[in-house]
Amino acid sequence: MSGFQSMKQNRQSFLSNLSNELEKTQSNNSNSYEDERIWKCERDKSGNGYAVIRFLPPSEGETTPWVRIFSHGFQGQGGWYIENSLTTFSEKDPVSEFNTSLWNNGTEAGKEQARKQKRRLNYYSNILVIEDPANPQNNGKVKLFKYGKKIFDKINDLMNPEFKDETPVNPFDLWGGANFKIKIRMVDGFVNYDKSEFDSPSQLGDDSELETIWNSQHSLQELLDRDNFKSYDELKTKLDRVLGLGNAGVSMKMDTSDFQTKQAPPVATAESVTVSADGDETLSYFANLANDQ
Repeated sequence: MSGFQSMKQNRQSFLSNLSNELEKTQSNNSNSYEDERIWKCERDKSGNGYAVIRFLPPSEGETTPWVRIFSHGFQGQGGWYIENSLTTFSEKDPVSEFNTSLWNNGTEAGKEQARKQKRRLNYYSNILVIEDPANPQNNGKVKLFKYGKKIFDKINDLMNPEFKDETPVNPFDLWGGANFKIKIRMVDGFVNYDKSEFDSPSQLGDDSELETIWNSQHSLQELLDRDNFKSYDELKTKLDRVLGLGNAGVSMKMDTSDFQTKQAPPVATAESVTVSADGDETLSYFANLANDQ
């Protein structure tokens, strides 16, 4: 039977399959991409979540057990801007430059827009899922874990304890590391990780098991591949479209001349520096940029 005849004979089943795919497309954001390597702690209807993971050491050929990536995510009159930031590589980024202009403008409207458009900091590490009550099929699997400054600070505190009677622990060590208990709550409408904690140090398994785990890790450096980052010009074009900049004028109906005439940058205070529960960068970033002008 030719391919054409086969298509004709099976066209009814093809219609059914096509309908299923259409339903999937309509139920998901067509612009989103779900990386199956990345594990997430699932939360219940009340917003609570619990899981146990183990951070893993650097993969072969890599020097650190994490990479950090800055990104922006906000909505404008022209749609959504969700992109990785070139400041990840300490390079100029159009959103950061525009936010600096808004901050230097000195108006409350400018500062508010800068807050909404601030860059976010996330870390990525390889982990072994020890216990995932919501999705037990993940137990024992090596995954990538995306996390923010709050969890990174807990890692740093374990490696560099504040008091002399506390012993430093490398949580990324297969033999002497420690399991990490993720405990998620909703506090004042925000996801909160404050109750998350490391367990006592323990060995994951024998050397044969550990070698298998280590060889199953994902490359972190691939996440920093330039293909995952648009060029400056591409980002600038998208930013202009999303915020209606360029010939359309600056968003929020600000006159661009204000950016040259108002040069008094705000002073960072304890009240102006905020960190979200999952580690969004502080507003002091914009203050530092403004002071560098």
